[in-house]
Amino acid sequence: MNMKKTLGMSAYILFLLLPIYWLLIMSFKSNQEILGGLSFWPEHFTFANYATIFSDASWYMGYVNSIYYVSLNMVITLAVALPAAYAFSRFRFIGDKHLFFWLLTNRMAPPAVFLLPFFQLYSSVGLFDTHIAVALAHCLFNVPLAVWILEGFMSGVPREIDETAYIDGYSFPRFFVKIFIPLIRSGIGVTAFFCFMFSWVELLLARTLTSVDAKPIAAVMTRTVSASGIDWGVLAAAGVLTILPGVLVIWFVRNHVAKGFALGRV
Repeated sequence: MNMKKTLGMSAYILFLLLPIYWLLIMSFKSNQEILGGLSFWPEHFTFANYATIFSDASWYMGYVNSIYYVSLNMVITLAVALPAAYAFSRFRFIGDKHLFFWLLTNRMAPPAVFLLPFFQLYSSVGLFDTHIAVALAHCLFNVPLAVWILEGFMSGVPREIDETAYIDGYSFPRFFVKIFIPLIRSGIGVTAFFCFMFSWVELLLARTLTSVDAKPIAAVMTRTVSASGIDWGVLAAAGVLTILPGVLVIWFVRNHVAKGFALGRV
């Protein structure tokens, strides 16, 4: 039985890693070698594809733009979701459950539904092709998810901690920052992870709401299609570099994510 489990798990991992491995070896091949035939290792190892990305501003600025608006979105989302989740976890008011459900319905809607309203609104107020435009658009989807996750973590913190802090003379901002936030740091890590993943891979809004100055890497990658064909090597190198930020984020928040799946509302 253990042998069957081991073989099954090995086959599953191999199935998952094979596309990533293929993308990696393609990034070290020339376009001619990629189109020339099937090979499991580059015959002529080259870094030219990565050199193209790091030397061409239209390429590397795509990564800078993506990291900029994704980081901005995470900061805004947490700044809004933390006090909102605290209110839902600690207070009861008329319509609280209905409001909480309404927040989640925003997350359930596809981004295409809000595409035209966002485009017309941002064009009229001068926010089109800016990082804040994409960050705010993604908040429509990330804030409800963040509130839902954080509320589950906060509800698990005893109310007596709040009361004890107030008796000891803590103001609410000081209590919230010094005592409460450290207690839910795993929840914040999980929330940041999911916000990053959505904002990093989302393409429809990011591509439509930008043109030049804030164009993300996912949109830049589509320009490899030209009259001469597709530059497969550069596209593969861009794909590898696009995966790396997600891997780094998972590495730094892996312990929080594990605790979140075990304890929180994930």
